[in-house]
Amino acid sequence: MGRGAEDQASAGTGPAEITLVLPDGQTVRVRLHERCETRGQHQWRYRIGVPSWVATQAGVEAAEYGVWVTSDQLQPIEGVDLSRVPTHRLPPELPPPRPSGWVVRPDPERRGGTVVHDADCRQAGGGGVELGAMEALDALMRPGARACHDCDAAAVLVPALELGQGYA
Repeated sequence: MGRGAEDQASAGTGPAEITLVLPDGQTVRVRLHERCETRGQHQWRYRIGVPSWVATQAGVEAAEYGVWVTSDQLQPIEGVDLSRVPTHRLPPELPPPRPSGWVVRPDPERRGGTVVHDADCRQAGGGGVELGAMEALDALMRPGARACHDCDAAAVLVPALELGQGYA
């Protein structure tokens, strides 16, 4: 018994019996060790242990062959509780990453000017160059630059610029 099996047993979980249906229709009782949710055609995969034999120097010994199968190859056994079998669910799909930081875009109102926006600002239009805080402050110090008043840019960056004026 491997270390993983000992850990499962101490946690109160472990394999359970289930029926494997072979390609020719025969059935074999096997051990269901774990089930994992997947993305794709088959939502779940099941790791089973199929009984087999192995030849050793001492003779022939019972062994177990491990394989992953889908639910198409398995049938539950009446009265066998499968709830103790370790089950691994996929994490929920994460939303696409939101931009973070600041974005500089050309100023549509002033030729040659720029506007610094919070990266989430709807006025930024989903484009521009993404910047960190120090780069955004540098961009605001350039001639023709201004901070957007529709997002946090003006409220956060302009006071920070004013604080730094005495430390040049």
